Amino acid sequence: MADNYDVIIIGSGPGGYIAAIRSAQLGFKTAIVEREHLAGICSNWGCIPTKALLRSAEIFHYAEHAKSYGLKLEGTITPDLRGIVDRSRGIAQRMNNGVGFLMKKNKVDVIWGEAKITKPGEIVVGKSSKKPMEPQGPIPKGTKGEGTYTAKHIVIATGARPRALPGIEPDGKLIWTYFEAMVPQEMPKSLLVMGSGAIGIEFASFYRTMGVDVTVVEIMPQIMPVEDTEISTWAKKQLEKQGMKILLETKVTKVEKGANSVTATIEGKDGKTQTITADRMISAVGVQCNTENLGLETIGVKVDRGAVVIDEFCRTNVPGIYAIGDVAGPPMLAHKAEHEAVICMEKIAGLHVHPMDKLKIPGCTYCSPQVASVGLTEAKAKEQGKDIRVGRFQFVANGKAVALGEDQGLVKTIFDKKTGQLLGAHMVGAEVTELIQGFVVAMNLETTEEELMHTIFPHPTLSETMKESVLDAYGRVLNA
Repeated sequence: MADNYDVIIIGSGPGGYIAAIRSAQLGFKTAIVEREHLAGICSNWGCIPTKALLRSAEIFHYAEHAKSYGLKLEGTITPDLRGIVDRSRGIAQRMNNGVGFLMKKNKVDVIWGEAKITKPGEIVVGKSSKKPMEPQGPIPKGTKGEGTYTAKHIVIATGARPRALPGIEPDGKLIWTYFEAMVPQEMPKSLLVMGSGAIGIEFASFYRTMGVDVTVVEIMPQIMPVEDTEISTWAKKQLEKQGMKILLETKVTKVEKGANSVTATIEGKDGKTQTITADRMISAVGVQCNTENLGLETIGVKVDRGAVVIDEFCRTNVPGIYAIGDVAGPPMLAHKAEHEAVICMEKIAGLHVHPMDKLKIPGCTYCSPQVASVGLTEAKAKEQGKDIRVGRFQFVANGKAVALGEDQGLVKTIFDKKTGQLLGAHMVGAEVTELIQGFVVAMNLETTEEELMHTIFPHPTLSETMKESVLDAYGRVLNA
C-alpha cells in the first residue's frame, strides 16, 4: 500500500527544502525525496562552499598586502590548499546537517532514492544512482526508501547541472566543472576558464588570487553578460589589474588534451585563431535543467528549452504538478527558488499570494571586486523607451571605502525621469552583495528618488555610496 501525503517535493535544494518547511508550517503532511545530498547543489557544491573558498582567497590577499595596512607579517605566506578545501567541505557538511535538522524539526519525512511521477498524484521511488550523501556520509536515520507514494500535490525541485559543449565535455581531470574546481588535488599553475558568468568569474577570481595564471574566454562583448555594461567594464578593468587575462567575443572551438595539460583553439569574432595551453580548464558555459527520468513526458508536463513551464504560481499545465527553482528556468538563483517555494505552497493553501516580479530579483557575483544588481540595466531601460536619469558615485570618494583600503568601486542608479521610480541599481566594489538589498527593498516598496534622498544613511559606511548615487542622478551629489 502506498504512503499518502498532502505534498511531496522532489529535490531538497534551496527550493525543495524551503517548500517542505513552508508546507509543514501550513499544516500539510509533507515528504521530500532526495537522491544524493540534502540541501542540494547550493549548499553542497555551489553557493556556500564557493564563498568559503573565496573567503580564504580574500584572507590570503590581505595577508599578502599586510604592509598596506601598517602591519608586518614575518616569513613567506603560502596557501594551504588542503586546508582551504577541507574548510570549504566542512562548511558544506554543516549546511547539509542543518537541512537534515530542519526536516526533523518540521516533521517532514525524507524519502531516499530517485522519484518518477507515474501519474498525477503518484510517484515511485527507486534506488538512487548516486552514492548516498556523497561526500558527506551515510543516509540519515529515519529516512524512508524505495516504494510507491501518493500526494495531492507534487512539486518538482530537481535543480540543474553543468552544461557541456559537444567536443569539449568535462572529464573531471583536465577539463573541470565547478565540482572538480571546488576540490582540486593540487593548485594548477595555469587555468583557462570558458564562460564569464557568475560561476566562471568567481572561480577565475579565486584561482587568480591564489597565484594561478588565469585566462577567461567569453563569447559575448562583455564579462558577466547579464550585468550593466558600465559595471561589467569596470569589473573587467579591476580583474585585469590583478593579472587576469580576459578575451571577449571569442570562443573555444577545439580542445586537445595532453598528459597533464590542455591546448585550446580560440577563435575571435574576426575568424582569427590562437592556441592557449593551460594545466586545467573550467567549463562554465551555463547549466541545464534536471528534467530527465521524472516521467514528465508520460504525464504530459510541458517542457520548453529544457525547463518545466510554469505559471506565476509555479503550476504546470498538469493539475497537481508544480515546479520551482532552476528546473523551472531562469534566473537560476537560490533565492529565486526559495521565494517560488513559498509562493507555491501558500497558493496551494489558498492564501492570498503575489506573483514574483523577476525584475526585483537581485543578482550577485562574489568575485573581487564583487558585483551586484537589481532591475533594469541602462541599455534595457532605453530599449523600453523610458526617459531616464542616471546617477553614479565612486567608492574613491567614500570615507569608509578609503579607510578599508577598498576604494575601487562604483554605484549606478537608474530612475524614471517622470515618476522618480527606481528602475535599476548596479554596483561593483567591496561588499556590494550585502548592500544591494537596500535597493531591492526600495524597489519593492515603490520608493521614489525623493524618499531615498530623505533617508538618513549612517556614516561612515559603504552604504552612503548608494544615497550619493541617487543624489547624483538629480544633480545634488554632495561628496564628489
